[in-house]
Amino acid sequence: MAESFDAVVVGAGVFGVWAAHHLQRSGRSVALLDAYGPGNSRSSSGGESRIIRMGYGDQEIYTRWSMRSLDQWIALFRRIGRPELFQNTGVLWTPLAAGDPAAIRTLEAFEKCGVEYETLTPAKLVAAFPQIRYPNERHGIFEPRSGVLLARRAVSAVVEDAVRGGLKYFRDAALAPGRGEVRTTSGETLRAGTILYACGPWLPKIFPSILKGRIRPTRQEVFFFGVDPGDKQFTPPAMPAWIDFSDTLGAYSIPDIESRGFKLAFDRHGPEFDPDSGNRQTGGIEAARAFLAQRFPALADAPILESRVCQYECTSTGDFLIDRHPDYRDVWLVGGGSGHGFKHGPAVGEHVAALIDGTAPVDSRFSLASKALESKRAVF
Repeated sequence: MAESFDAVVVGAGVFGVWAAHHLQRSGRSVALLDAYGPGNSRSSSGGESRIIRMGYGDQEIYTRWSMRSLDQWIALFRRIGRPELFQNTGVLWTPLAAGDPAAIRTLEAFEKCGVEYETLTPAKLVAAFPQIRYPNERHGIFEPRSGVLLARRAVSAVVEDAVRGGLKYFRDAALAPGRGEVRTTSGETLRAGTILYACGPWLPKIFPSILKGRIRPTRQEVFFFGVDPGDKQFTPPAMPAWIDFSDTLGAYSIPDIESRGFKLAFDRHGPEFDPDSGNRQTGGIEAARAFLAQRFPALADAPILESRVCQYECTSTGDFLIDRHPDYRDVWLVGGGSGHGFKHGPAVGEHVAALIDGTAPVDSRFSLASKALESKRAVF
């Protein structure tokens, strides 16, 4: 059986669902398919929460895309009556010193882009957030409008809204691409003038000849720790989302939201990982607990409530991949979220629709040609 659409999107992670959303709102008929379902546990868009923040050093395009995306996330959630899917916790950065180069570049970008922020001296930082400890003196940068997206539920909400608007959703797996069509494992044939593959860690498996080694799925672990009864210092508004990338561990945390527990993880690339068959049992609990005891001593003996393995899909620089397939002019490739992509879903989808409309050029930083085999991460 064959059905025809203006566009077919393969992959219902955050990039795919927002691309489908924007393509549909442009007046196109759109089909969306995913082998495991929107925001599923195997995907990079699965899990409970993601930070949305504006700080990107001098990578101004990501600051602007975060700002644009936050507006779109909030507008969608309000329109569908789900405002709780964005938690306005604020985001706290704690660079080593006021003269830290990354902090200076971040504040320069904030001024240029109009990001609301507050700087905190070491004394003010300690007074405002006494539950966090540091091995040396720190300053603070606080983003009051930023916060946390409830990830898997947010992705599902975008799909549900698009389906109400006429999008056709299939839970099905795509086979290797053909010209002008997508065939599925269940025997469906979806024909379209535009086909978009936004398959996260599956992209190098679907297109190994051009993407193997250029997008590298890696294994990451996250942990949720239980907060003592009645202890509010690790819940909003007392505790914001926190990022300490000045530390070599790249630690970050999300406060106890919806009674899920205090989330702790490290933004560093783990070993290579297969999203279909990789071992999802966690093993880094002792290192996480040791870090917790140093930085959040009130949680030193906190019970672990949950742990999970997810994955990044890392490009050489940390920039996204948003480009045409070199051999199929009707096929677009969108991925390489690289651990920071979730927040940008709306802006990525908007950019993809503009590329397909011909109203925006491919940005060289997102091109396939810029994706090298050697890792030199520049975006955090």
